[in-house]
Amino acid sequence: MVPTRLVLARTCTVFDSVLKWAPSTCAVLKPSQLLPLQASCRLLSVGIVDHAKHREPSGKKLLSEKKLKRHFVDHRRVLFRGGSGGSGMSCFHSEPRKEFGGPDGGDGGNGGHIILRVDQQVKSLSSVLSQYQGFSGEDGGSKNCFGRGGATLYIQVPVGTLVKEGDEIVADLSHLGDEYVAALGGAGGKGNRFFLANDNRAPVTCTPGQPGQERVLYLELKTMAHAGMVGFPNAGKSSLLRAISNAKPAVASYPFTTLNPHVGIVHYEGHQQVAVADIPGIIRGAHQNKGLGLSFLRHIERCRFFLYVVDLSLPEPWTQVDDLKYELEKYEEGPSERSHVIIANKIDLPQARAHLLQLQDRLGQEVIALSALTGENLEQLLLHLKVLHDAHIEAELEQGRQPLRW
Repeated sequence: MVPTRLVLARTCTVFDSVLKWAPSTCAVLKPSQLLPLQASCRLLSVGIVDHAKHREPSGKKLLSEKKLKRHFVDHRRVLFRGGSGGSGMSCFHSEPRKEFGGPDGGDGGNGGHIILRVDQQVKSLSSVLSQYQGFSGEDGGSKNCFGRGGATLYIQVPVGTLVKEGDEIVADLSHLGDEYVAALGGAGGKGNRFFLANDNRAPVTCTPGQPGQERVLYLELKTMAHAGMVGFPNAGKSSLLRAISNAKPAVASYPFTTLNPHVGIVHYEGHQQVAVADIPGIIRGAHQNKGLGLSFLRHIERCRFFLYVVDLSLPEPWTQVDDLKYELEKYEEGPSERSHVIIANKIDLPQARAHLLQLQDRLGQEVIALSALTGENLEQLLLHLKVLHDAHIEAELEQGRQPLRW
């Protein structure tokens, strides 16, 4: 039988670093106190092991979906370098009983191109890197073996991407499936078999592959949508877009402005879809680059018609429409003359109904009064939106152009 004093000494030695007990304390313990002590120590050790098993590995946490949506990029400067061509081979055929086999060096493969391709699933230029290098071609081989050409590198960009080289627009990728060659790959070098001639039966000359094309291009995104919702900050554009589509722009009960444009799809019968863009809030002087300014005013250029969203709870709401049209016209001539509809939002507030008649008298046109919060009178907006979309499609077909489809 193991002496009690020896068991206690071993127990204290194992858990001395955890419980900080002195050896003298173990000497005065009685045998009846040994079982509770061992049980408590065992529970403590099991708890430490369980904590170590369930401890999360250290590392950088992934960004949440909400944080990822903040990284909206609508312009990018990109350096493109096409793939280099492979070098040609200089060698001669070697075979038994065939002394003069002749040159058999193959050509190098061509370098790969870099092509911009429109992808409807991409909504921002945030995934586009600052520089790209194309795939190089392989060198030529013996026995007249040509090198493999470099693979083509495709870069996915959103619909409505403008490609500029300096101040010149070189491509407008505004339709699904559009492509543009951003950089050409270099030509492959020639092997000595290429230089075989009657007056040169044993050429040793071979050429290296050519470097790929190098270009600096500026990518600029202009949102493609049928309708553009334009209004001052806190007019309720994001709430209205959430009410009529499946888009989920951020909304809150306190005043703030949207920083990124969002596009929502409104579905109708016959599989018709109308794209509505929520343009970030425009302030007075936006054409002079005040506030968000020119960085988001360009997103209205491709909208076919506008939805002017007015905060009906503010005094003199008709001045908002005049100021919005003025800012659009100062930025570019023509947008203020496009088809539009006036939307008076926040009709659920008591002071808003008193301003509705004054707004209609001042503007002299139909005003759709609704509430994005309660859903009041949203049907009238959806019906009017369908009328504007049908008129746009008819006008595009009459001019022989393909209308925008989502």
